[in-house]
Amino acid sequence: MFKLLIASLFLLSTLIASVAHAEIKKTAIVDKFISKMVTEHHFERRELEKLFKSVDIKPKIIAAMQRPAEGMPWYKYRKIFLQDKRIKGGVKFWQENQVSLAAMRKKHGVPEEIMVAIIGVETLYGARTGGYKVINALATLGFEYPKRSQFFLSELEHFLLLCREEKMNPLKPVGSYAGAMGMPQFMPSSYRHYAADFEGDGQRDIWHNPADSIASVANYFAKHHWQPEQEIAFPVTAVSGLHKQALTDGLKPDFNAAQLRALRVQLPAEMLNNQPLKLFSFTQKKGYDLWVGLDNFYVITRYNHSKLYAMAVFQLSKAIKKRYMAGHHAKN
Repeated sequence: MFKLLIASLFLLSTLIASVAHAEIKKTAIVDKFISKMVTEHHFERRELEKLFKSVDIKPKIIAAMQRPAEGMPWYKYRKIFLQDKRIKGGVKFWQENQVSLAAMRKKHGVPEEIMVAIIGVETLYGARTGGYKVINALATLGFEYPKRSQFFLSELEHFLLLCREEKMNPLKPVGSYAGAMGMPQFMPSSYRHYAADFEGDGQRDIWHNPADSIASVANYFAKHHWQPEQEIAFPVTAVSGLHKQALTDGLKPDFNAAQLRALRVQLPAEMLNNQPLKLFSFTQKKGYDLWVGLDNFYVITRYNHSKLYAMAVFQLSKAIKKRYMAGHHAKN
């Protein structure tokens, strides 16, 4: 009886393990991807086939992709990021990295609090960078998640290229369930295009080096046309239902101030009529809040294509700066 129980438990653990991960099957899509890497980028077919034998498909990654936080209403989403722990952590991160933050603000015009808030929202200042092998995440979503297969196969391609360029073992880097890496959670294509070397030591270490991570975030924003010294967003009110005509899809400014005023949206008197704006509605427990986003709000959405994400970064940045400045004045 005891032996039977042990055998049953062993069989159960084996089944659980097989559900948790599985080796990549040699399918047409895998063979096509390998052929592309060989033909276009001169990889060795035998080496890639050997590499993929060490790659696991993770079904729980697909499950995680199907329940993103951005599907929440704003009042719930906000609570994840506008917490005292994250605000205090942001102040501490700013204090510990004043030199690199100030240098990047001077170089690119991106405010310190925005760079800090991005890293705070993404990984709690490096504390939560993910526990999945990047290659497992990208292979799972590229080969087994048809809905977004094209995107993740492209990222897998970039990942193998960056590993070759940076002389990294593809089985070593660890990141999120979507394959995002390091403190700023760069996807492989973003790493290749925007990761920066702050000290000039030949390394772009976004996993362990806060200065490189800060420089990478600032470079990303600059390359997406951040406008120094310009506003990001502000709350507004509307005195009739006409404003609903401006609650359009998309994230890029698609109305100007004159058009919103004509829809009875109350804007600051000093705002020029030709200023491009985007009207957003954010769901509260009761009713909704109206906000206007400017070009810099749109730039934040280039990091994550969500108005909820951009608003969380913006509001966290304001909270961090307020507390940082209060502490700074108190010391003086």
